[in-house]
Amino acid sequence: MSEKIEVENVNVPGHTRRVDKVKYQAMRKALLSVLPKKSPGLTHKQMIAELTPKLPDDLWPGGSKAGWWSKTVQLDLEAKGLIVREAHAKPMRWTRA
Repeated sequence: MSEKIEVENVNVPGHTRRVDKVKYQAMRKALLSVLPKKSPGLTHKQMIAELTPKLPDDLWPGGSKAGWWSKTVQLDLEAKGLIVREAHAKPMRWTRA
C-alpha cells in the first residue's frame, strides 16, 4: 500500500482528501516548475501541456490521468497560498505566489 498525503481544496475550505504521496510530490514539482512568477499566468490547459513532458512515465504513462492530478495539486497549492489564481482572468490563470 502506498503512503498517502492529505490535500486541501481551495473551493471547499476545511475539506481534505488523502492521495498518493509519490504522485502528489512529482506533480507538485512539475507544476511549480512551469508556473510563472508573474502575470500572465497559465490556464489549466496550458499547465497540462507544459507539465506533462516533465512527468515520470512510470507514474503517468503517456500522461494518463495527468489532468486530474494537476487539478488536485493546483487546488491544494492554491489553498496553501503557494500559487495564486489571477483575479478576473478569463479563462482562469495561475501564477506562483
